[in-house]
Amino acid sequence: MCAQHRYCMEDPSLDVTDKLLMEQIQPGSRVLDLGCGDGRLLARLRDERDASVLGMEIDITQHHGAIARGVPVIQADLDEGLHDIPDLAFDYVVLSQTLQQVLHPKQLLEEMVRVAHQALVVVPNFGNWRIRLQVLKQGRAPVTEVLPYEWYNTPNLHLMSMHDFQDLMRILGIEILKEIPIIKHRAVEKAWLANLRAQQILYVLQRQEQTTEHAPSKPATPLTF
Repeated sequence: MCAQHRYCMEDPSLDVTDKLLMEQIQPGSRVLDLGCGDGRLLARLRDERDASVLGMEIDITQHHGAIARGVPVIQADLDEGLHDIPDLAFDYVVLSQTLQQVLHPKQLLEEMVRVAHQALVVVPNFGNWRIRLQVLKQGRAPVTEVLPYEWYNTPNLHLMSMHDFQDLMRILGIEILKEIPIIKHRAVEKAWLANLRAQQILYVLQRQEQTTEHAPSKPATPLTF
């Protein structure tokens, strides 16, 4: 797959993730969307949340789509980092269905909590029971609704479960403010056996040493498996 077509994976729970992301963002906020596609989410945040928005997108067709919506967007490769963005220039930075496609996810996460007070990250869950069952029964790389590619044409470079992501946040010193599993296209907070059941997860993150006025209280850790 051509590198310029990465960072635009279709989200089968698009309406759910858009709604969830918008619920986390306070009106009038400054929002950066990494891998923003055609600017759909940013346009809604601008129109419905009075947000000041900026997108980053590598794909030229998607870039043009964002411009057509009147969304300011930079054509840039996330693998080159966010070095030109000052510390805490944004209130929120969004990365939806993209983390698993970048070459250096650890470095990008560190950059995200540097440039914004909070990071909103949506990732597919490789710990889902359907994926486990396919590997067990067929002995092959899994193909699911959330991970719909064959091993030879997938844009996904790094696959993780909820436990993997939680472990990395501890290593990086990043606090998980919220962890919202998406199960059968529904957001289910405090889900039972979330790591087994969730197809995707929304994480709200911030640096541990950072305090913000609009930071939500941290919910009880859901039971995972």
